[in-house]
Amino acid sequence: MRRSSSLLTRLAGVAAGVVLAAAAVLVAALPAQAAALTQVTGFGSNPGNLAMYAYRPDGLPANAPAVVLLHGCTQNASTYFTNSGWQKYADQWKFALIVPQQPSANNANSCFNWFETGDTARGQGEALSIKQMVDYAKANYSVDGSRVYVSGLSAGAAMSAVMLATYPDVFAAGSVIAGIPYRCATSTTNAFSCMNPGVDKTPAQWGDLVRNAYAGYTGKRPRVAVWHGTSDTTVAPLNAAESRDQWTNVLGVSQTPTSTASLPGGTSLEVYGSDQVRLYRVSGMGHGTPVDPGSAADQCGTAGAYFLDTICSTYRDALFFGLNGGGGTPTPTATASPTPSPTPTTAPVCVTASNYAHVTAGRAYQSGGYAYALGSNQRMGLYNTFYTSTLKQTGPAYWVIGC
Repeated sequence: MRRSSSLLTRLAGVAAGVVLAAAAVLVAALPAQAAALTQVTGFGSNPGNLAMYAYRPDGLPANAPAVVLLHGCTQNASTYFTNSGWQKYADQWKFALIVPQQPSANNANSCFNWFETGDTARGQGEALSIKQMVDYAKANYSVDGSRVYVSGLSAGAAMSAVMLATYPDVFAAGSVIAGIPYRCATSTTNAFSCMNPGVDKTPAQWGDLVRNAYAGYTGKRPRVAVWHGTSDTTVAPLNAAESRDQWTNVLGVSQTPTSTASLPGGTSLEVYGSDQVRLYRVSGMGHGTPVDPGSAADQCGTAGAYFLDTICSTYRDALFFGLNGGGGTPTPTATASPTPSPTPTTAPVCVTASNYAHVTAGRAYQSGGYAYALGSNQRMGLYNTFYTSTLKQTGPAYWVIGC
């Protein structure tokens, strides 16, 4: 009996070992935990008392780009991250997302304080807190400091303009969605008049406000995309034209567009200079971020309050920022000339598609029923889905026919 008992004990031990080994194999076979939006603490002195959230897609390489996302009033980091569509392209093209959050303790409606001078100056308040989040990402996520971008909605868009004005040395480009020019308001009282009906200034007056945000700065200025619904009653559409005037003046280009295009969702696109400034007007859209739910390459987001089903603005901004393919289009130097000069690249990008698809993707524009290559202005033929062209990119926002 003792021998049998001993044998049973040994068999039990073997069985337990097999179970543990099998469990180990099972654990090893399970996929790694998926990337998620995660709160980050200890990112700096945080004078603006903001919360930092970050998203790093699986397989994020070293020296990847990063986009700062700034939510609107009554929203939070998770809401904007979930509905805006940025996660789709971060996963696809491998770039990090930095998502600041405004606590209600700072603002009862959780709006970024774009109208408070102490939060909109370089080296102070909320602006400095956001800059510290970027610094943290550079140091801890190996983010490429030359490829950092910012985008926001409404109060977040106004704060996006703040970041572009106060830290032109940090951001390569930005997007202002249903926003307001930098330093339109300097108090709660005049914030409302800036929102609606809006404030009219000359381009030089708007430009001076930006230049004074970092006096003496002579480096490159960020490129800027402006989005606005033509039926926005919260932030009047006048702000789109005033923002256009501000940034074209800062970048030294004319307020007359060098090209125009018609895009899906009732959207018109005006391009200024050598694609330094873009103005998107979404016909009939109210106050919100333009999204276009779906699985197509140029579709994104979830429709809801302040996420309006029209066009995927995130896709357009990601291309404008040069994020497709995880690369990054160099930021062009500001020039007073409306005619860009092509800059050779070591590996030209060639795309064959219908003329309609080229215009939709921003490689071309349409005028008078014909499509024209962006930058070179070469006529490609009829603007429709049946006429196919091959375009080659030879520089930032510069395409030529052929490959």
